[in-house]
Amino acid sequence: MDYAENHEQLHGLPAFDFPSPDQKRELPEPETVAWRLSHDPYGDSDSDGGYAGRFQRFLDTVDTSRVRALIFGMWGETYVDDSSAVIEPLVAAKDRFPALDAVFIGDIDAEQAEISWIEQSDVTPVLDAFPRLRELKIRGGMKLSFPAVTHEHLHTLCFESGGLPGAAVRGVCDSELPALERLEMWLGVSEYGGDATVADLGGLLSGGRFPALRHLGLQNSEIQDEIATAVAAAPIVAQLTSLSLSMGVLTDTGAEALLEGQPLTHLKTLDLHYNFFSEAMEERLREALEPSGVELDLSEKGDEDEEEDDREVQVWRYTAVSE
Repeated sequence: MDYAENHEQLHGLPAFDFPSPDQKRELPEPETVAWRLSHDPYGDSDSDGGYAGRFQRFLDTVDTSRVRALIFGMWGETYVDDSSAVIEPLVAAKDRFPALDAVFIGDIDAEQAEISWIEQSDVTPVLDAFPRLRELKIRGGMKLSFPAVTHEHLHTLCFESGGLPGAAVRGVCDSELPALERLEMWLGVSEYGGDATVADLGGLLSGGRFPALRHLGLQNSEIQDEIATAVAAAPIVAQLTSLSLSMGVLTDTGAEALLEGQPLTHLKTLDLHYNFFSEAMEERLREALEPSGVELDLSEKGDEDEEEDDREVQVWRYTAVSE
């Protein structure tokens, strides 16, 4: 599975690449697509004068008062220049986007830059500038900052990362987001900055802070068993309809904790894909949950290496996304 492809849609709208000046493409009606703005310094012509010029031409060309969704891809050398190159001009032009519902920053695939190389920044100015925004997605965790915020209308918040900073996780969990229904965080590994602990999730797992939350994804973690154990007793779970603990180093230990914890039979879906379960554990999970109608995803085995010496076999297990 490729976890870092370019998005084909955002907020239910198909992605459309805003063309360079030398591309002759008819532009769609502004509200019918998610506009992708990017500048690849190695592949695109520089006829716009870089990303800043392309964004300005977008403002000059498209009726942005009708734009509902924006996808930001490369803004130059994204492992050198951080996402403030995107955020600052967007915030400066906030009055030009009264209908904006959704923003995705960092729609960069692995051929353009590894996910751990994407330099983010403080992304909360986007929420401050657009108090009616419904959806915010971020890819990349390096230098990511997310101090606690209050936002009345945000419905979906998603972080795709090979290493999500603990400070950013704490900021999310301490935020006031009364309308938030979907929260997804790829926590990643410590080698790439993913230093969040179970304690950092306390403000979320204890319940009460996000009353509208119905889907929770705590994914892609090297401490996935610890997270599963915490989730098994977390008050927040009772209000969820779907839960994802996928993409991380989830073994029989974490699955056992889920089976011994609070009932999960109220869930519509439980996503545990990319796992390190034994066949016996997979059967126990199915027997415990599927008769109640839970849609259970146990697909895809995780990547691991074994090394044997004279005394023992050592096993290294990997998250789905790191570098």
